[in-house]
Amino acid sequence: MTYAASIAAAPVIREPLHAPVAHLVRGGVVEGIHYGSVVVLAADGSVDLQIGDIEAAFHPRSALKPVQAVAMLRAGLPLDGELLSLAAASHSGEERHLAGTRRILELAAVTEDDLRNVPDLPYDPVVRDAWIREGRLPSRLAQNCSGKHAAMLMTARLNGWSLDDYLDPGHPLQQAIAEIVEDLTGQAIAQVTVDGCGAPLFSVSLHGLARAAARITTAPAGTPEARVADAMREHAEMASGSGRDVAALMRAVPGLLTKDGFEGVQMAALPDGRAVAVKIADGADRARGPVAAAALVRAGVAPALLAEFGSVPLLGGGAVVGGLRPARVLDPLSG
Repeated sequence: MTYAASIAAAPVIREPLHAPVAHLVRGGVVEGIHYGSVVVLAADGSVDLQIGDIEAAFHPRSALKPVQAVAMLRAGLPLDGELLSLAAASHSGEERHLAGTRRILELAAVTEDDLRNVPDLPYDPVVRDAWIREGRLPSRLAQNCSGKHAAMLMTARLNGWSLDDYLDPGHPLQQAIAEIVEDLTGQAIAQVTVDGCGAPLFSVSLHGLARAAARITTAPAGTPEARVADAMREHAEMASGSGRDVAALMRAVPGLLTKDGFEGVQMAALPDGRAVAVKIADGADRARGPVAAAALVRAGVAPALLAEFGSVPLLGGGAVVGGLRPARVLDPLSG
């Protein structure tokens, strides 16, 4: 394995100094403001734009899944294509996601009962409603992180590691993942806690998350990083869902890799190393997409490719009376 030549100190755990990044405008008046932080990296890795606090420790949530997938490949996971995309997914719970997760479990010679993620209903609201109408109960398979957990079991099985405690931060699998998190972000982990699915969650900085995204997209062909990027771009719906904005974004922008995470997190990177990372302070998902799109424009992506992602309409009496759009610091044309 090849690791970064030097790892910087862990980011400081503090109250982040977020700044306004999005406005909710109704009838020409700013009705609400979302605070957050944004970093845009140039192709050479330098910081081209920073808003808010990009160096404080924060939880990247599922935006870190591509890094976790790289770590599993480095540890011998033999997946590629749609199953590798699913291993890095926060999936919507569609039948393709359930079938893919079952396939990974079969390859690992384990069952759904071996999964240690929390049972849940499908993430996609349409799929969830259908699931409830059919009388189906929450399950570990339907939970949006089941592909990652199945891949973790497969990685542990292939290495002869124990399965029952694969989520323990001291487990060899999680230690291997932590090492790659530090390698790709270029900094020590500030804190280890527990993500919503039960897996260890590694705190880094927003700047570090953007560096990791750039490292993944600029890696030579055939490396674990390139395999993850290729799988997610080529099978964007498997990494998210057929109706998800991140899948649409990867289809709209050639070569783009992007991954969202709960609590208003998103990372994105292009093959030349330009990268962005976004954290919405209040965790509002409605602000995440437009802010990430504006950051990509600031990174040099053609605005026309991002037009459908740049704002969220606001209704009044059934008619559009405004919208949520990036603050002026990100988009000079916004109010």
